[in-house]
Amino acid sequence: MGSQEQERLLLEDGIPQDESSELYTGDGSVDIKGNPVLKSNTGNWRACPFILGTECCERLAYYGIATNLVSYLTAKLHEGNVSAARNVTTWQGTCYLTPLIGAVLADAYWGRYWTIAAFSTIYFIGMCTLTLSATVPAFKPAECMDAICPSATPAQYGVFFLGLYLIALGTGGIKPCVSSFGADQFDDTDTKERVKKGSFFNWFYFSINIGALVSSSLIVWIQDNAGWGLGFGIPALFMGIAIASFFSGTPIYRFQKPGGSPITRMCQVLVASCRKWNLPVPLDSSLLYETPDKISAIEGSRKIGHTDELKCLDKAAIVSEVESKNGDYNPWKLCTVTQVEELKILIRMFPIWATGIVFSAVYAQMSTMFVEQGMMMDTSIGSFTIPAASLSSFDVISVIFWVPVYDRFLVPIARKFTGKGRGFSKLQRMGIGLFISVLCMSAAALVEIKRLQIANELGLTNESVAVPLSIFWQIPQYFLLGAAEVFTFIGQLEFFYDQSPDAMRSLCSALSLLTTSLGNYLSSFILTVVTSITTGGGKAGWIPDNLNEGHLDYFFWLLAGLSLLNMVVYIFCAKIYKSKVATS
Repeated sequence: MGSQEQERLLLEDGIPQDESSELYTGDGSVDIKGNPVLKSNTGNWRACPFILGTECCERLAYYGIATNLVSYLTAKLHEGNVSAARNVTTWQGTCYLTPLIGAVLADAYWGRYWTIAAFSTIYFIGMCTLTLSATVPAFKPAECMDAICPSATPAQYGVFFLGLYLIALGTGGIKPCVSSFGADQFDDTDTKERVKKGSFFNWFYFSINIGALVSSSLIVWIQDNAGWGLGFGIPALFMGIAIASFFSGTPIYRFQKPGGSPITRMCQVLVASCRKWNLPVPLDSSLLYETPDKISAIEGSRKIGHTDELKCLDKAAIVSEVESKNGDYNPWKLCTVTQVEELKILIRMFPIWATGIVFSAVYAQMSTMFVEQGMMMDTSIGSFTIPAASLSSFDVISVIFWVPVYDRFLVPIARKFTGKGRGFSKLQRMGIGLFISVLCMSAAALVEIKRLQIANELGLTNESVAVPLSIFWQIPQYFLLGAAEVFTFIGQLEFFYDQSPDAMRSLCSALSLLTTSLGNYLSSFILTVVTSITTGGGKAGWIPDNLNEGHLDYFFWLLAGLSLLNMVVYIFCAKIYKSKVATS
């Protein structure tokens, strides 16, 4: 109450402009009631523990479901390997598709806080539904009797997938908003706070991996040994804690008001350019329409300098004689240069964005084919059995290892050769990650070749039993995947944040996540095509239910080849890419 009264008195009595800039944030942020906020008692690091705690618990809940989902589908819902892998990748793809919904709602209507609040509730309901489907006997099929495994009924499938896809919808409001909402707690006009913002992203990524590490080790072990009801119930509990953590910080959060739909602005450019298709673009770009003020007409955005590419879109910024005479500027007929350049930037970013899809298809194997491969290997250490999905913890450990190694060792070394402050450019960083992904798939293929060789030598080809090859031989492929993730995924986050238009950063964040979605769908598509082609003529195919009689190594080599081709295309796109130039 004291701080609110202090703000009210300051606003009523009036304060000098220079004092106001010291007391209040300069980026337009407000409190939950829409009032200007004091720097001294809102935002900054004091608000971040609530947001980081939310992200850590939410990621623990998500990975608590995703990491071992393929095992639940095969062991409890009695699905085949291909069907289970397809369902997992399709669901994961949806989880990274729905952020487009959340981004548009947050940017145009609700703001980030209320978007996170609403979708977190949906997420929690989905977690509870999923827990019930694994706990209540009527909601799950009976256990296998000898070799007979009864299929799940449509109603049992319905309850399970209802919970699963409510979670997918819930992630749509959290993923594109929570990191940006955390960054909103730092005033971009304050030099000291702007420096702290960069540190926030490091801790944000760290909190994600802490949640993932707990899930891929402890939660997976509970699911395999203590039961799936408890294994799903604990992540649901942590999702509840995430919601409580998020709301606890409400009094000290800083809020940014939504600034209008970026999709609407892009549509306006397309419509306006079509309407003026017959008008010639002036040779002097200064004749194109732009606001005379230093501030852009788009709220929350700096002006963007004109570029000579895609001149057909410049037609949207041509001032016709009628508009010049009457001064009637309809945004569906006339757009500013900055608005046109927003669309140009997205088009220029598209080839770089598209190359992330194949990488995401490789990344999807960690929770599908890597797990199914591990289930057919020796998972025991003495009397202790390791769940195959727990090996994904080595991916998380790899990330935790490579982040400080990259920051403290690789960047200073690279800086001596490149002369760049960050050592590598964002495009170089992503390219290195794409190369490592080729090595990852090659390592997985080599392990599978050795596993099949042992199965053949021991006469286990026709038996669906684990081969006496330690599951720890999978560690290199997980460790390489973690290294590729540090280079490519973090590079993508930096690239899309830095190169995106100021007022489209939520949308571009969602588009970055969309590569993960499309990568999962691509993985499902490849699985479907490979199965269809290789099972012709009654053959077992590359990926049968009994992997001992299949050729999963061929599938891994296929992905390695696609990754190599994707890297070549990426190098070409990166060489011709032109960076954004924003005017101050």
